[in-house]
Formats: sequence, C-alpha cells, structure tokens
Amino acid sequence: MATPDRISQTLTRHKLRHTPVRRAVLQVLSVSPFALSGHEVEQQLGGEVDRITLYRTFKTFEESGLIHRVIDTSDTVRYAACSMECNAHAHSDDHVHFKCTNCQHIYCLNQVAIPAVTLPAKFQAQTRDYLLAGVCQDCQP
Repeated sequence: MATPDRISQTLTRHKLRHTPVRRAVLQVLSVSPFALSGHEVEQQLGGEVDRITLYRTFKTFEESGLIHRVIDTSDTVRYAACSMECNAHAHSDDHVHFKCTNCQHIYCLNQVAIPAVTLPAKFQAQTRDYLLAGVCQDCQP
C-alpha cells in the first residue's frame, strides 16, 4: 500500500501540487493490481470528486509520467500507475498488458517487454500497444 509519505514524495518529485484529489487518485491507482477505468476510480473515491476534476487529474498525471493509458479491445480507457523511473521526459510503458477474459481486469506485465517489430518501408509507428488475452492467475480453476 502506498503510504501518505510516498504519495507526497511522488507528487513532489513530479513537481505537482498536493491536492486532496491528486493524493486520492494516486493512492487508488498505486495500490490497484490492475488498470482501472475512470468510472472505477470514481467509484473507489466514493463519488466525492467531480468528473471534470478527475479527468483533468488523469491528464496531468499522464503528462507528468505518473500513469499510463491502457486501451483494451472494447476501447475502454484504463489507467495504471507507471514505474518509479517514469517522468514527463522519459515516459516508458513499453510492456505487455494482459486482459483476463473471465474477470475483465487488465494487468501490466512490467517484466515482459514488447517484442521488437520490423515494419515495412515507409511505415512509422507512433505508439506501441501489446495486449494479450487469456485467464489470469486468480481466475484459474
């Protein structure tokens, strides 16, 4: 669990103000074992945060390298906490994501790098997303 001191240190390191909403959102995302949609974060916060502030917080955190987006096959945007090494100028979320077809949770597999891909001539990738689907360890029989 992320301690209040760790939340404060993270916000300070990324040069962000320590607002109650930022602290709460960072706490929720940092302890979740899987990526959460905006709606799921909103529910965990008890609905006490207005939606505009919540999505501005997501945008600020993403621009600062605190979180990254995970988009699944249903086009639902989910958010996951980034590694400690990420920042606004060195934001790396080049890892595989895994969607459980049973519980629908999406996990960041930080230890699994996206394989190198050689594109045909005149193709240039702008982003790299790699999503595997199957059954997670919690849903295994």
